[in-house]
Amino acid sequence: MSDAVVVEGLRKSYGAVEAVAGLSFTVGRGQIFALLGPNGAGKSTTLEILEGFRTRDDGHAEVLGIDPGDRSRARELRERIGLVLQDIAVEPYLTVRETLARSAGYYRNPRDIGELIALVDLSGLERRKVRSLSGGQKRRLDLALGMIGNPGLLFLDEPTTGFDPSARRSAWQVVRNLREAGTTVLLTTHHMEEAQELADRVAILSAGRIVCEGTPESLGGRDTARVRIGFALPVGCTAADLPVRTVPDGAGRVTAETDEPTATLHQLTDWALRRRTVLEQLSIDRPSMEDIYLGLTDRGTPQPAMRRPSP
Repeated sequence: MSDAVVVEGLRKSYGAVEAVAGLSFTVGRGQIFALLGPNGAGKSTTLEILEGFRTRDDGHAEVLGIDPGDRSRARELRERIGLVLQDIAVEPYLTVRETLARSAGYYRNPRDIGELIALVDLSGLERRKVRSLSGGQKRRLDLALGMIGNPGLLFLDEPTTGFDPSARRSAWQVVRNLREAGTTVLLTTHHMEEAQELADRVAILSAGRIVCEGTPESLGGRDTARVRIGFALPVGCTAADLPVRTVPDGAGRVTAETDEPTATLHQLTDWALRRRTVLEQLSIDRPSMEDIYLGLTDRGTPQPAMRRPSP
């Protein structure tokens, strides 16, 4: 099957400012693809071009096989994509079902309302007025409105901004349900954990360019990066007493970086047991997505993108 989204050499400028500077990426059908980047990185402009709301200056773009800049196919594009923006105006005095029924009337082949209510976990709230819904319930209604036209591709812009942890995880499950139902999702978010939990692939933008692309697990070489073993320096010990080289963090903890975590951890625990001491606050990890993100966007130097392999 062809990719749901194809972008090659995409460019867009506003006067002397190049907001999008030659982006290239693809989104496979049925994938969740996350675009990450600081404010001003070019995410919104890229999405607006793909949604057909803004014209590009140069490059190639396809969304479900349609050029989003082709005005003669604008209606076809609108009926095949769904949009969930950060803020959606909804009539507060309509019920959940009435809200969805009204939006369904704009589409030739809308999704079944009862099925959609169940999909976004609003069952039992069909007769609840929008104004009485919680923040998380309203956001699930936003998702339902984005899906009412039965789109092949759903654009999600910061879907869980302002959510508490419980509501955020509930929304994540709804997005996973959409993917399992066959919907492709193009997501923007500032939450690294959200991208880690949801995305099949991630692209990090900085200054209108992709600086890194890959799976959440391999992004920026996370899967092959050196392991960090951290712990509180035992009372009465100095870094020189330890069997491996460590770096202090200034707060009483030290960190050892290693390519052989099993052997290094064995050296440390064997040393601690022989001294009858405890390695308090022991942690073992590799660089997080946030570490990679901050390093790339702070540095702003483009690196070769890891492209999705051909099937």
